[in-house]
This record gives sequence, structure tokens and C-alpha cells, in this order.
Amino acid sequence: MKINWNIKYTTIAIYSFIVVCCSIIFYLITSEINLFKIKVSKSIATLQPFIIGFAIAYLLNFVLKFYEEKVLTLKLFKNFKPKSKRSLGLLFTYTTLVLLLYLFMNFVLPQLTASVVGLANDIPHYVNNVTKSLDNFTTRLDLREEYLNLIVDKWNDFVNYIIKFVTNLIPMLGNLLKAIASSIWNIVLGLIVSIYLLIDKEKFFALSKKVTYSLFSKTYSDKILELTHRSNNIFGRFISGKILDSFIIGILTFIVLTIFKMPYTILVSFIVGITNIIPFFGPFIGAVPSFFIILFVSPIKALWFLLIILVIQQIDGNIIGPKILGESLGISAFWILFSLLVTGKIFGLMGMIIGVPLFAIIYSIVKDIVESKLKQKGLPSETSDYM
Repeated sequence: MKINWNIKYTTIAIYSFIVVCCSIIFYLITSEINLFKIKVSKSIATLQPFIIGFAIAYLLNFVLKFYEEKVLTLKLFKNFKPKSKRSLGLLFTYTTLVLLLYLFMNFVLPQLTASVVGLANDIPHYVNNVTKSLDNFTTRLDLREEYLNLIVDKWNDFVNYIIKFVTNLIPMLGNLLKAIASSIWNIVLGLIVSIYLLIDKEKFFALSKKVTYSLFSKTYSDKILELTHRSNNIFGRFISGKILDSFIIGILTFIVLTIFKMPYTILVSFIVGITNIIPFFGPFIGAVPSFFIILFVSPIKALWFLLIILVIQQIDGNIIGPKILGESLGISAFWILFSLLVTGKIFGLMGMIIGVPLFAIIYSIVKDIVESKLKQKGLPSETSDYM
């Protein structure tokens, strides 16, 4: 017996079945949210070497491209076969990584640890000196007793907060090293995975392209691949550029602070360099704790530090940043602030780092859809035409 299927109602039935299944899955997830989180955490832990490997490969790919496009194109390597060039490029890339880690572990980390330990030990002495200076200052002002008590209370609260923060730096540093040490095997596996990914990266790209064209029509596949290239371009330029920019700013800050004989030069330069990765808020996040660290040693030097950081950030914002990051991401300062606040609230520190390029991608997709709809209606697509 032959059944005459109605294509229209068959399609409706299939979509209805998919919606019902998705609803059931969503209900099961929300009703057992804690169990779902545990399962997801276990899955992430299982895939951690591959996640680490992909992240390492993605970052080192920029170094590999530099060696392959700038160094291995020289006459010295002209007769090398493509596979030999790739092997040599990988050797240069991972040698660079090992060299940077060696320099950090032998020169930066010991001094950084010594600075944190020294700050934790010296902070009571600094607080005592600043408290005496503040008492002398308030005595000279001859303030009323209620105002004086208010200032003293606020100062004590601030001192307690600073002491708590500084004394927690050592356990935080220890926990960080402990977490790295406990994940050392996953990091080693991640390095191995990254090597395999970079060796055959063109093959992986081709395989992804092949799967995309097999699942979707040519029109949709072209759009998906265009969006993938756009996302990679935005993320790659932003992340690699920000890391290089922050490294330069950290070195520049160290040199300037050394010239001005600032205290805790390594620690302050490290804080400024790391926080500079965060757009917009980064300079403020790094400058505030650094200012108070120097303030306890010398209030005059702390004021000079603010001026130095202001000058360095102006140089970064107007000269170094644009040179490294290239053209704008295509979004205004308002949307940068918006993306930082939203992604920072949802994903924390990592959200503040990747929030801007992520929002730039979403913004470009929405922009394309809106302009396409306007063109279909025969309307202008420029925003200025609607002002």
C-alpha cells in the first residue's frame, strides 16, 4: 500500500517534532541544572588538552605565519620544499615560545615573587608612616571632632582593605602556581596537540570547508565561510595585537619607572602590562593598585606615577595601539563600553578580554542583515541618511 505524503504537512510535522524534542531537552536541563553543570565540567575536563592545544595553536599560528612569510621567504631558504619550510617554521616558533618562557621564569618571576613578598612584609611599616603623616596633617587643619573621626574611620577601613589585599597576594600566587602545576600534563598534551594542528592546519581548514559544503547549500556555505574568515580576522588581529601591545607597554613602563627610580618596578610594570590587555578599563584597572602600592612608599612618587602612566597611555592610544591593531574594529566607543560591561558581568575577566571582538562580530552580522533588508526595500543603507 502506497502512502501519499503531503509535503507541506510533513514539513510541519517534522518541525513540530524537533520543537517538542528541544523543549523536552531544555526542561530536563533546567530541572537538573546542577547535574548538567557537573556533566559539562567533566566533558570540558576530558577535552581540556584539546582546548589548550587549540588555544596554543591559534596564538602561535601568528608567529608561524611571521616566520613563513617574512623569514623563510629569504634566498637562504629558497630551495627548501614546503614540508621542510613548515618543519623549520615550527622549530623557530616553538623555540621562540621556549625562549620567552625561559626568560620569564628566570628573570621576571623571581623578581615578581620577591616584590610581592617584600610588599607584604613592608606594608605594616608603610601604613604606620602614612598614618603618622595623616595624623599630623589633620592636626594642622584643626578639624572638628566629628569630621576627624569620620576621616580616621575611613582611613582605617582603607588600611584594613589594603593589608587584606596584599596579604592575600602570596596565597593567590601560590594557588596560581599550584593550578598550573596540577595541569602540567594537560599543558604538555596541549603543546603536542598544537604541533599536530599547526603541521596540518591547511588540511583541517579544507576538511572543515568540505563538511560545510556537504551540509549546506553553496550560497549558505559561502556565507558561513565568509563569516568564519571575518571572525578569525577580527579575533586574530585583536587578540594577537593586544598581547603584543601589552608586552610593549609593560617593557616601556619598566624602562620609564626604572629611570625615575620608582619602587616595585617589576611588580608595577607587570600589573600595567597584564591589565592593558583589557580594552578601555585596562589602564585604570592597572593604575589604581599600582598607585596605592607606590603611595605607601612615597606620595610624591605616586603622583609622578599617575603622570607617567597618563603619558604612556596617550602614546599607546595614539601611536603604538593604532600601529599594531591597524584599523578600527568598526564599532564606536559606546558599543565598546557596552560590550565590556555586559560580557564582563557574564563571563568575568575573560569576557572583558574577548568581549570587544565578539561584539564586533555580532555587530557586523546584524549590520549586514539590516542593510540587506533595506536594499531589498529600495531604501538607503547609510545611517546618515536617516538623521
